[in-house]
Amino acid sequence: MSEKTKDILEWIYCIVIALALAMLFRYFIGTPTIVKQVSMYPTLIQDERLWLNRWGRTTKTLPKRGEIITFEEPAKITYSASEIDQNNPIAKYNQRNAFQWFLNNFLEIGKRSYIKRAIGLPGEHIEIKEGKVYINGEVIEEPYLQEGIVTDVIGEGFDNFTVPENCIFAMGDNRNHSTDCRAFGCIPLEKIESTVAIRIWPLNKWGKVQ
Repeated sequence: MSEKTKDILEWIYCIVIALALAMLFRYFIGTPTIVKQVSMYPTLIQDERLWLNRWGRTTKTLPKRGEIITFEEPAKITYSASEIDQNNPIAKYNQRNAFQWFLNNFLEIGKRSYIKRAIGLPGEHIEIKEGKVYINGEVIEEPYLQEGIVTDVIGEGFDNFTVPENCIFAMGDNRNHSTDCRAFGCIPLEKIESTVAIRIWPLNKWGKVQ
């Protein structure tokens, strides 16, 4: 083997290793992202840049109430009245083989993610009525909402249920323009990808997101 060929192979080897490490870091540790929708307005605005913390996925730790999370889009996001089961309010996901899982999670090909705020924790009873959210019979304070915003279920959805074990009930802050767990059910821990750590752009808003 010539010296030139050896040099080329070494460069290819280094590039492959670097790409593999980058994918591992993005999956297990953290990654930047761009806000693309309006469902978290006014907390998050389109085109803002965020840094996502994925250590919770690595350690299989549920987010805390009030944290902003990202999760994989469910396979089904709307239900008819006959399909709503308040006794089993878990979002539906398709089964994937190992190759599809790799494409989705490491290369992030063919995958969409949602960004919402964690509201209900496992074992808590959630009721949405009179434009408010009740947890275990008590109205929760939501200072991050715009004045005058009410919380309703638009069309058919989940509005009176108990959050299953190892699941999170999440909603967008822009309640009238957010497709969230009210529509498709609670998110299993294994589908939660990250929590929002900090806003990194624009610079004048750099810092922790509340």
